[in-house]
Amino acid sequence: MQQRQMGLAEWGMLLVLSLLWGGSFLFNGILVKTLPPFTIVTGRVLIAAVALNLIVRATGHAMPRDGKSWAAFFVMGLINNMIPFCLIVWGQTHIASGLASILNATTPLFGVVVAHLLTADEKMTGNRLLGVIVGFAGVAYMIGFDALRDLGTNVLAQLAVLGAAISYSFAGIYGRRFRQMGMAPLLPAAGQVTASSVLMLPIALIVDHPWTLAAPSAETWMALFGPALLSTAVAYVLFFRILATAGATNLMLVTFLIPVSAILLGAAILGEQLQAKHLIGMAMIAIGLAAIDGRLFARVRRRVV
Repeated sequence: MQQRQMGLAEWGMLLVLSLLWGGSFLFNGILVKTLPPFTIVTGRVLIAAVALNLIVRATGHAMPRDGKSWAAFFVMGLINNMIPFCLIVWGQTHIASGLASILNATTPLFGVVVAHLLTADEKMTGNRLLGVIVGFAGVAYMIGFDALRDLGTNVLAQLAVLGAAISYSFAGIYGRRFRQMGMAPLLPAAGQVTASSVLMLPIALIVDHPWTLAAPSAETWMALFGPALLSTAVAYVLFFRILATAGATNLMLVTFLIPVSAILLGAAILGEQLQAKHLIGMAMIAIGLAAIDGRLFARVRRRVV
């Protein structure tokens, strides 16, 4: 079957998604100073669930009520939110965020393999594999190879973040079923975060004891609503739309773009300085994405021939 390619609309949505998820790092930098990790995650998905369910009702849609749909929502919430969120949160308590970002950027590597094995229309190609490797190298170079010096220490924490990347890759493949079920992207987005809220709430209550925390400040509430509404509610609508039109392996390329967005937002909003390694890394990621897309390389080959 023909390999899926992304058009300008899909590339645009992927860039917006990377900005929404990259921007969450700015909000998280505020939240982690006042709230424990599982409370942050639970608050984020719970607020997003309320917002998306209100939007579902306001737009005249209706959430499915059959057991098959909700079973799929809970599986998606488990492998796309609960498992990876918990693994990354636990992993980052033992390893640096730079190393965690590099390990998380292995998601497309796992995604290419999983999609090749489990799908008929997202098979591995030479261009795709080369592009994923170059893109991953670009992420590592941009963040800094010095982040890899701790590779091999705190092995369980590193395996946890890799486990999250694997979970994300399976989630991308599993989420394809919602298009086959005829659902508009808004519905699985709302269903997934609703299921995630149900799954995460007991963990936050048992582990974090949020009732013992000091009352959050206005700044904390703003920082919580930002990622909940933008980086979760809006982002997951885009997530399922891209998944339906461009496929799982293309969707997972967003993990290459998230560090780029985070660095650019840091430079634009926080005044952080762009370094040469950032620009070189971004160029490598761009080359990798061009190789995965294939069309630019094909034009160059035709002109050379």
